[in-house]
Amino acid sequence: MGGTYKGVEAMGLMWSMQPVPGSRKGLRTLSTRVWPLLLVKPTRGLVDEKLKVIVRNLNPRQEVTLRCVHQSEDKDVWEGFGHYISDQHGTVTVAKDASMGGTYKGVEAMGLMWSMQPVPGSRKGLRLRKKHVLSPMVFHISVFDGHITQGFSQLTALATHAVERWYVAPGVQRVYLQEKGVQGTLFIPPGPGPFPGLLDLWGGGGGLVEYRAALLASHGFVSFALEYLSSEEINAPTTDAAYQILKSHAMVQKDRLALFGLSFGSTIALSMAAYSKIIKPRCCVCISGSHVNAVQRTLSETFQEIAKNVSKIRVEDGQVIWRDIILPIPADPSMKIDVGQIKCPVLLVNGSDDQNLATVESAEDMERMMEKAGNRHLLQVLTYPGAGHLIEPPYTPHHRTSNFVIGKDKVLMLWGGQAKPHADAQEDSWEKIVAFLQQHLYFTGSQAKL
Repeated sequence: MGGTYKGVEAMGLMWSMQPVPGSRKGLRTLSTRVWPLLLVKPTRGLVDEKLKVIVRNLNPRQEVTLRCVHQSEDKDVWEGFGHYISDQHGTVTVAKDASMGGTYKGVEAMGLMWSMQPVPGSRKGLRLRKKHVLSPMVFHISVFDGHITQGFSQLTALATHAVERWYVAPGVQRVYLQEKGVQGTLFIPPGPGPFPGLLDLWGGGGGLVEYRAALLASHGFVSFALEYLSSEEINAPTTDAAYQILKSHAMVQKDRLALFGLSFGSTIALSMAAYSKIIKPRCCVCISGSHVNAVQRTLSETFQEIAKNVSKIRVEDGQVIWRDIILPIPADPSMKIDVGQIKCPVLLVNGSDDQNLATVESAEDMERMMEKAGNRHLLQVLTYPGAGHLIEPPYTPHHRTSNFVIGKDKVLMLWGGQAKPHADAQEDSWEKIVAFLQQHLYFTGSQAKL
């Protein structure tokens, strides 16, 4: 009959509310502030998938900082950040808008990832690598008001979004193998199979490195990450036995096998393709490798040969430069793999600023040797200006230098490259590598999606 409302009103007690007598004038019962909205897609995906990052509900022409942060398995913290200005609608679209500063500049859809660096005060010589591939890498992407360069931990973000990045797609199997003197991990794609297979060989750092093989399995290849070196000793060559294990597996198409090497692993792959009576690959992918040294020798003999040239190693600003150790490229055929004997397509991927190995000079010599032998048509060379030695799957942070163990000594190795051109090289080469493998191994199934 009276009060702040009249009549039959089910919600009158709520909508008729007023400040009590004596209150300050102009009070409002509800806040009208609209908080920024951070959109990130996909929130769960493979590491080689691009992210879409969009911020909405900002003020027009508002300065903001987008930051991506990750804590590694070794508990080190990495970050990448960019400075943006919202458009007239209060929106920032990372794939279209330019970063004005931060760890990267310009229009870079994945700059938050590939530009990541250890936060100030971190240990020196760090390298971000995934060890346990059955768990994701978790990144937190946040938006901050203003253009910020430091002190993020003392600030409150306007919005934050967690992202999972995986090397294994759902259904990929991981099988550790230790038989016939062979140690390694087999990654098998989901589905009925059989699938093409490949032997994955890493470099002279040794140990078992699984993440690239896991990612290749997510693209439909049975991938065998082989541990052919260890930090304690140089194992006897096991490549023929490993190839036979891969070839005889029930989920592998026996006539569709490839070799995939990085650095010293590329040298081993080229040697296998040229000389092995057992290994007959359909194709080879060699990243940052050379045909010098590993010529029908055991690994121990190969390292003894390399040791003869240690006087060529340079140290500048505390960084070890290894590339001169095989220069000049020897003219003596007995000191090089006879790549003229290779009978399968070979893809070489090199960076022009490789400071660890003379890969560009090696590629040029390989071209001459194969031209003379009549198999130059089998060789495809990708050389990326400004890229260094560690050409990894896309969006992996660039490491110009990192810690490396030589014998019992830990040194700071100079790999070379600059962040932006190196990132471009990783993205472009990975696409071409996968296409090359698909072309020559012929996989018709669909890629597993997250």
